[in-house]
Amino acid sequence: MQKGHIGVTTENIFPIIKKYLYSDHEIFLRELVSNAVDATQKLKTLASVGEFKGEMGEAPVRVILDEEKKTITISDRGVGMTSEEIDKYINQVAFSGANEFLEKYKKDANAIIGHFGLGFYSSFMVSEKVEIITKSFRDGAQAVKWSCDGSPEYTLEEVEKADRGTDIILYIDKDNEQYATKAEIDKLLKKYCRFLPVEVIFGKETEWKDGKEEETEKDNVVNETKPLWTRTPSELKDEDYNQFYRGLYPMADEPLFNIHLNVDYPFNLTGVLYFPKLKNNVEVQKNKIQLYCNQVYVTDSVEGIVPEFLTLLHGVIDSPDIPLNVSRSYLQSDGNVKKISSHITKKVADRLEEIFKKDRDGFEAKWDDLKIFIEYGMLTEEKFYDRAKKFTLLKNTDGKFFTFDEYANIIKDNQTDKDDQLVYLYATDVEGQFSFIEAAKNKGYDVLVLDGQLDSHFVNHLESKFEKSRFVRVDSDIAEKLIPKADAAELKLSAAQKQDLTTIFSSQVPNVDKANFIVTFEALEETDTPVMITQQEFMRRMKEMSQLGGGPMSFYGEMPDSYNLVVNGNHPLVNRIIEEEEQEVGEKVASLRHKIEGLEGKRSELEKAKEGKKDEEIPQADKDEMEDINKKLTELNSKKDAELSSFASSNKLVSQLIDLALLSNNMLKGEALTKFVKRSIDLI
Repeated sequence: MQKGHIGVTTENIFPIIKKYLYSDHEIFLRELVSNAVDATQKLKTLASVGEFKGEMGEAPVRVILDEEKKTITISDRGVGMTSEEIDKYINQVAFSGANEFLEKYKKDANAIIGHFGLGFYSSFMVSEKVEIITKSFRDGAQAVKWSCDGSPEYTLEEVEKADRGTDIILYIDKDNEQYATKAEIDKLLKKYCRFLPVEVIFGKETEWKDGKEEETEKDNVVNETKPLWTRTPSELKDEDYNQFYRGLYPMADEPLFNIHLNVDYPFNLTGVLYFPKLKNNVEVQKNKIQLYCNQVYVTDSVEGIVPEFLTLLHGVIDSPDIPLNVSRSYLQSDGNVKKISSHITKKVADRLEEIFKKDRDGFEAKWDDLKIFIEYGMLTEEKFYDRAKKFTLLKNTDGKFFTFDEYANIIKDNQTDKDDQLVYLYATDVEGQFSFIEAAKNKGYDVLVLDGQLDSHFVNHLESKFEKSRFVRVDSDIAEKLIPKADAAELKLSAAQKQDLTTIFSSQVPNVDKANFIVTFEALEETDTPVMITQQEFMRRMKEMSQLGGGPMSFYGEMPDSYNLVVNGNHPLVNRIIEEEEQEVGEKVASLRHKIEGLEGKRSELEKAKEGKKDEEIPQADKDEMEDINKKLTELNSKKDAELSSFASSNKLVSQLIDLALLSNNMLKGEALTKFVKRSIDLI
């Protein structure tokens, strides 16, 4: 029997492995099964070059659980090891046999997974003792048994073993006994080993018999050795892709379509990406792409290799050229990663353009589900924007679709303003903004539907890309001012009438949560709406963007919504309100206004007299008089406003016009809505 010390540079190698090498202890099973697959693949390579002349026979990897003894055995019929190889590859930590083998047989090697020579030692994360019983494939080889209890000491002795290959036996420690259960091993094998290139067997298949589950004689193969992405697209049908997707995501809806990746230069990359039907929340959908290295599962956090916007996709990517950290748990930053990311972006764009050109009707039918991917990509990847602008679609309120160029040509004659800017009108809520859409259409304008989660940001982005163009939401102003083409019409109201109407209308606006209303006046046609509500484009857009993105714009989200209560100063009903106001409170208001104007004149004289003087140079009498005037003005203005407010509260027409404007914006609710209904009946 030989005794010795494992060749490490510190006595604390095992605590380091247990604590720091792997982010998850469960990775041990992936590493040991992967090593067994490597050993099998090496033997196949040696057979293909004539260095192994024996019979390959069946060479699956078997995972055997003994729940009573708390042992897990990973067994293969691969190349096996001699005592010298045990000393070289096991006792010298981190001397990778895979690297040496690849260097020697790089032209002929089947996919070899191992890179660092540390995978085997992951077994000590969960085991109090590990044994290796191995026999080399070489003629006349002597089987040996290596044993270690997690200290740097090991034993190596000759034993009998009938067949070539390696058995690794783990004696699971008390802290990790959950791994010594059938359910847990089954779960880990499905997660990490379901697509390994060599059959992996765990127990027997089961079937229901007489109301209970019973084992059959048939081996339970847990993996698919030739998964869909390793096959050529020409031999696959749509149903093959959909079936594979259902296996990956059993609870998901059918995908929109897929992209099959198959690159061999300047790096190796295969995979299948699917465009899923997304729900509303973008973030929830991330971490659905699985990254593999030679068919070994690595991670589903692929932000490093897949562009940000494509993390919304589902599917599989497999590449031996992706640089992994030592434990193969996550990506290392590397120039290759950027190249791969850029290539995936190009492939996705090319595939989308191909579908668009080949089947535009089908592309349009899927657009509402597709647009969030494409908009996200155009917002975050400049190169993707340049490619995607050829097939990105705009949809109008009639359900028709246009490319950017097509739409610009359609609206340029009628929707170019007096400053030669092309105005893109859009709605975010077709039902809620119906009256505004109709008003715009009545003027011959076309209105887009931009009601997606990212559309506030997307509109800003397009404004920065399109020359001499701007986007205007259809309810941000009256139809006549959405696309100004000439000087405004003359408003028939006097300054005093505008002032009185401002008080009249503002006094009767019901309280709407987190909303401010500013009364404004427009000179419209007599047949246009008497009162309407619009929302200023800039502030509204900033608020919407802040709700999605936060960051520097988050303070906009805390501000109340600001609305314009637009009064059509030329409408007969507005003139009727003026006439009724003059009849009921005209004399009182005129008298108060006369007094106010007189006091304002005196205040103006006092203001002029103190120009250029320091405070101490102004006579005290003038200061007292100014204070008295301001006090009287406050009182008089309050009286005037009270008279106008009293008139407004008893005038059903004022409240009716305001409520009609609120109703058309879906802003009339609760008690205010009930009052409106009762008032409508009274007026009828």
